Amino acid sequence: MNKYSKRREALLYHAKPTPGKIQVVPTKKYATQRDLSLAYSPGVAEPCLEIAKDVNNVYKYTAKGNLVAVITNGTAVLGLGDIGPEASKPVMEGKALLFKIFADIDVFDIEVGTKDIDAFIETVKNIAPTFGGINLEDIKAPESFEIERRLVEELNIPVMHDDQHGTAIISSAALLNALELADKKIEDIKVVVSGAGSAALACANLYVLLGVNVKNIIMFDKDGVLSKDRQDLSALQQKYANGIPAIDLKHALKGADVFLGLSAGNILTPDMLLEMANDPIVFAMANPVPEIDYDLAIATRHDIIMATGRSDHPNQVNNVLGFPYIFRGALDVRATKINEAMKMAAVRALASLAKESVPEQVNIAYGETKLNFGRDYIIPKPFDPRLIAVVAPAVAKAAMESGVATHPIHDWEKYEEELLERLGSDNKMVRLLTNRAKTDPKRIVFAEADHLDVLKAAQIVLEEGIGHPILLGDKEVILELKEELGFDADVPIFDPKKSEEDERRLRFADIFWKSRQRRGISLLDAQKWMRERNYFAAMMVNEGEADALVTGYSRSYPSVIKPMMQLIDKAPGISLIATANMMMTNRGPMFLSDTAINPDPSADDLAKIALMTAKTVKMFGMQPVMAMVSYSNFGSSPNASASKVREAVAYLHKYYPDLIVDGEIQTDFALNPEMLQKKFPFSKLAGKKVNTLIFPNLEAANINYKMLKELYKVDSIGPIILGMDKPVHVFQLGASVEEMVNMAAVAVVDAQEKEKRNKIATV
Repeated sequence: MNKYSKRREALLYHAKPTPGKIQVVPTKKYATQRDLSLAYSPGVAEPCLEIAKDVNNVYKYTAKGNLVAVITNGTAVLGLGDIGPEASKPVMEGKALLFKIFADIDVFDIEVGTKDIDAFIETVKNIAPTFGGINLEDIKAPESFEIERRLVEELNIPVMHDDQHGTAIISSAALLNALELADKKIEDIKVVVSGAGSAALACANLYVLLGVNVKNIIMFDKDGVLSKDRQDLSALQQKYANGIPAIDLKHALKGADVFLGLSAGNILTPDMLLEMANDPIVFAMANPVPEIDYDLAIATRHDIIMATGRSDHPNQVNNVLGFPYIFRGALDVRATKINEAMKMAAVRALASLAKESVPEQVNIAYGETKLNFGRDYIIPKPFDPRLIAVVAPAVAKAAMESGVATHPIHDWEKYEEELLERLGSDNKMVRLLTNRAKTDPKRIVFAEADHLDVLKAAQIVLEEGIGHPILLGDKEVILELKEELGFDADVPIFDPKKSEEDERRLRFADIFWKSRQRRGISLLDAQKWMRERNYFAAMMVNEGEADALVTGYSRSYPSVIKPMMQLIDKAPGISLIATANMMMTNRGPMFLSDTAINPDPSADDLAKIALMTAKTVKMFGMQPVMAMVSYSNFGSSPNASASKVREAVAYLHKYYPDLIVDGEIQTDFALNPEMLQKKFPFSKLAGKKVNTLIFPNLEAANINYKMLKELYKVDSIGPIILGMDKPVHVFQLGASVEEMVNMAAVAVVDAQEKEKRNKIATV
């Protein structure tokens, strides 16, 4: 994608369909006059009076306890510098989005139109009664230090400048684990820091609290080493003025144990790296270009332990590992501040989590056989679902122990369950899916690439590193659309109807005819069909000229699935093809089957559909908890529709006793754990959270998934085809660009799984 197209896409993302990235959504009913009279006058007077009696009741009757302000004056925005408060607003909205999706914290972003320290502080103090916490953001140093110091002192709610402390907390956790692997004592190490801004100073301060000797820290800024003879240093910088005048970075690094980079790209050379001590620890966190390239660094020193700020290398120091969960813990005990004890608790929680066994869901997301604590894994991955239930409680406990918590937690097990429940409303599964696809991208045929939206999806798939598109369709149209989109990458384009594809088309036809000649297919039929893009695309996958196929945007599902089923064999041991949709609901991902193929499956078919769906759920790193749903509960109806579900469940219980599946059961009982436990305590689903629904027929499944999608704007991935020997997947007619990108990611992951299966089969 060229620079103009990227710029256009970024602007469209923020402008359409609604400007900005955050909206306010009511949490109470408002349908009737009675609802409105409770929400506002006269009913609203009652909570007002209760708060007037006791100001702490504001947490009971309003959203204050889960509301954080992200506040800036726009003086140090990302790599953009002093661009002003209005121009900083998109960044602040982005930070608000991260708070919400990682920790379910609501945010108002506040852009303050002043550079005056006193005026800024007074503004924040005046609006503080609205909020449960204050996240200071993108304020230039040294003003940021004074602003944070005074607000922490003068307010009775948590205040943190994440630019400083977020990086410090995450890198400190990485440092503790790196030192353990290097078998070095923290009090003995020599640390060289490139950069002397707010983040670098905060890191150094926290390292000292962890045990680093302040005299063993040598710090550089753009003007050279910080030394006693420098007259331009701030009071905070003077603490680290340990350098010998005129010493350069190369000489400072001689024998150094740790290099911390928060400065500029490519300033650390291989020669400098070779001067460092054994098992050097290098945190090169300049973005997007680190102080030394990761591949160059590990090629230079095989004993290096390295972290960067980038997601495409091991050990990413990413602030999202910290700030959402630190504020979550602080808010939940109504802490009056975020103190050093709470920061240290976050550090130690993150360091400890990296040493624990990694959930299969995380291994799958990152394409690892098994992530283990070691040089390439010294801090947790951002997609690790345990973060909220580990870091937030550690912070909350530290707040209580240090005396700044005003609302202590007593039932920690219940609290951790509540934290995990908060993660159900976001799209983490989509991020996990695409991240996994990126670990081993595959060649994907887009069979309708002469449609603008399909081509746009293919462009995103390529640029995001999800897969390598192969474009099918009218070549002239595709080239025109590519130019319109700014899609200038050189990707394969094939038109099955053109003479240039005669050889391949005839070869495909001959192969297909020979495999089906005793099933009523003539060679002429095969040659004619190979002019059609879906037949041609399927044969590309069959013959290994592509790894996966996605199609169906412009034609009805039945017409597209037919050639797939004619050309693609069923997977080994499979006698039935089915489909499942993954729905991103408020309670987390839900799998629904069979949503597209089998009109009236038998009991035997339902059992097979359940087994294939369970395998797919596991492919996404989840443990399937499956309800076989009906209009009846456990034998309450003798009707054939309910009976076949019962029969399928009985078969699964007998032959697959470890599978968590039960039924027949009504959907409301399946999705309400308390009601299910009370009414049917004998069920295998009792006390568990159902994540998969197997419907008794196509009509019920299809209606339900489309109703969820349209009524509640639930994102859907699917229908995911189950049981095919090759990774072929069909879009719903008129699918959105986002849906097609997600399905392409599914196709890549499916191809990865099938490749793994085939390797095992040949061993």
